[in-house]
Amino acid sequence: MHSVVVGTSGVTASDVLAVARDGARVELSGEAVAALAAAREIVEALAAKPEPVYGVSTGFGALATRHISPELRARLQRNIVRSHAAGMGPRVEREVVRALMFLRLKTVCSGRTGVRPSVAQTMADVLNAGITPVVHEFGSLGCSGDLAPLSHCALTLMGEGDAEGPDGVVRPAGELLAAHGIEPVELREKEGLALLNGTDGMLGMLIMALADLDTLYKSADITAALSLEALLGTDKVLAPELHAIRPHPGQGASAANMLAVLKGSELTGHHQDDAPRVQDAYSVRCAPQVAGAGRDTMAHARLVADRELASAVDNPVVLPDGRVESNGNFHGAPVAYVLDFLAVVAADLGSIAERRTDRLLDKNRSHGLPPFLADDAGVDSGLMIAQYTQAALVSEMKRLAVPASADSIPSSAMQEDHVSMGWSAARKLRTAVDNLTRIVAIELYAATRAVELRAGLTPAPASRAVIAAVRAAGVAGPGPDRFLAPDLAAADAFVRGGHLVAAVEAVTGPLA
Repeated sequence: MHSVVVGTSGVTASDVLAVARDGARVELSGEAVAALAAAREIVEALAAKPEPVYGVSTGFGALATRHISPELRARLQRNIVRSHAAGMGPRVEREVVRALMFLRLKTVCSGRTGVRPSVAQTMADVLNAGITPVVHEFGSLGCSGDLAPLSHCALTLMGEGDAEGPDGVVRPAGELLAAHGIEPVELREKEGLALLNGTDGMLGMLIMALADLDTLYKSADITAALSLEALLGTDKVLAPELHAIRPHPGQGASAANMLAVLKGSELTGHHQDDAPRVQDAYSVRCAPQVAGAGRDTMAHARLVADRELASAVDNPVVLPDGRVESNGNFHGAPVAYVLDFLAVVAADLGSIAERRTDRLLDKNRSHGLPPFLADDAGVDSGLMIAQYTQAALVSEMKRLAVPASADSIPSSAMQEDHVSMGWSAARKLRTAVDNLTRIVAIELYAATRAVELRAGLTPAPASRAVIAAVRAAGVAGPGPDRFLAPDLAAADAFVRGGHLVAAVEAVTGPLA
């Protein structure tokens, strides 16, 4: 099995995906172990001094003014984990929890947190054993880190609370640790706080959303090209020289993708009457501009994610000169903003896809296609209600695009009086990505049927490859009405699994 080695300088997005989604093993580098030990020496030296140091010998948050005597400090660290493990609601997904744990381990291994090497190794052991703490939907305000979610993970390290084993069964965490030969940790000064204070949940969800959106944006370029083809639109608007004079990188990439899909098509530029269109509708003609702006937003989000992956997010932190200093690096604003930006562009991509689907189904605007792409309109309703489903999804996407990061609610007796709501932004983005997949799948379903209904004209080779692949995947073509939900589910699985992009790239080569 593939292994990911965690050092002191951070990890990559590919590392996160490998651990979260593919179950890759985690190893600590020798450099990381040495850095952990050096930082721990600094913390222990400060703990031995009579002067209070925040996070080492004091309480936390609004209770930071109390000096904690040495005999109570282990209890303090246990108590912060237990009291902060206060999440409620449904369980979050296994991949999210694995990303959360791995990213916290990444910061721990930076040597900036003061955690002992043995605690870091236990974190890796839990991941490698396939043990997944039970983490709940609600509990993070995205400031002072994803506190409740990370606390539930730390609770598992202590052998408390509940966790899911590699067999998918939820059991007491202590039983799972014992079954895998893992000793529960006894937390010491600063360690409880260090395990809770990070933007790891929202960052993990950002990285996974970016990976999914990368596939979805390519998929949307493909379905836009198929719709253009089915509507007998012109591909002249995709010419590279037109996009070069407005040089947004994403726009040029989307236009190039659409042009590659349409290469060799006999459908583009034809008209069913003697009144040729001067221009196609915005939803067709401006597809690269809309999808391209979303791609450029993703590029900015990747930049933020990469910076965060290279960061050590904790409070206080151990500096190379031996100081332990408080800071505000746990604030989730940088991540929260881009999570919200992505929800906005995903909603707009879904919106323009739905407009193209509606155009394919409307006999007054589809340039000769049957109403609702029905076999016998009136007797058959065709894809009428598939578009209703798509419209409902788009409406939900618009609600999900309302930014979470524009909100803030004070906590901790007004000590934490401005929070990022980044976890909430991440949770709604996951729903938005899920819905966008369904929206693109419905456009695919409509566009492939519409292309097949253009008898006498040969689609592009890439279009033919898509139609063949989607039909082989169990998605029916034109014909009388049938139970539609299974077809839409099969189209969704086809897009979600990356099969749409794969079918095209087998003909065109890699898309941008």
